[in-house]
Amino acid sequence: MKRPIFIALDFPTGQAALAFLDQFPSDQQLAVKIGMELFYAEGPAIVKAVQARGHAVFLDLKLHDIPNTVASAMRVIGRLGVRYTTVHAAGGHVMLAAAKRGLLAGANDAGLPAPKLLAITQLTSTNQTILNTDQQIAGTVQASVVHYAQLAQASDCDGVICSAQEVAAIHQAVGTDFLGITPGIRPASAAADDQQRVMTPTAAAKVGSNGLVIGRPITQASDPVQAYQQILTEWSAAQHD
Repeated sequence: MKRPIFIALDFPTGQAALAFLDQFPSDQQLAVKIGMELFYAEGPAIVKAVQARGHAVFLDLKLHDIPNTVASAMRVIGRLGVRYTTVHAAGGHVMLAAAKRGLLAGANDAGLPAPKLLAITQLTSTNQTILNTDQQIAGTVQASVVHYAQLAQASDCDGVICSAQEVAAIHQAVGTDFLGITPGIRPASAAADDQQRVMTPTAAAKVGSNGLVIGRPITQASDPVQAYQQILTEWSAAQHD
């Protein structure tokens, strides 16, 4: 999957999520993100229902617990046939390595390709004040994010979730083969909502983002299909400039 746009299915029920997807042509294969709200409401059944429609699933549960618990949970996720999943880099290298082992074991159990493991660096709702005051982490947001990317790479993760504002620095530190998947993407005309570190699709492409995560600008648009297509066109064109 080359530089996907993941539509964040942040809906309270499976029925609402599937109704949203059914607005798209039946032969259009999308990449979608299933996060905590939808997964906690519906469980693995919603993953299977979305996959049955031909869509690729990024299961974004942001695991963060003791290594044994994370490994066991990742083993379950590895059996689901999802393409990507997430763990918090703040859990440390032992937890990250355990996550990768569990994910590989689960995929092997099911005879499936292993999902890409992405480490959460700093949420795109985190700003400098939150980092320094609430988290008591000294330095800049970018320095924290780059450090977590280096930790994730050393722990055999496939990439990170970060703001597009940090992608260039991450690739400089760990190489361009290490994925930087970027939420906090907003078209120029869209509201930032609760995001702090945002960027347009065109700007994200130019700094080297390996994939976008976009929710409300698509899911809450008056015409979601048109909104998605406009973003896709912008994203694709910017990669060839």
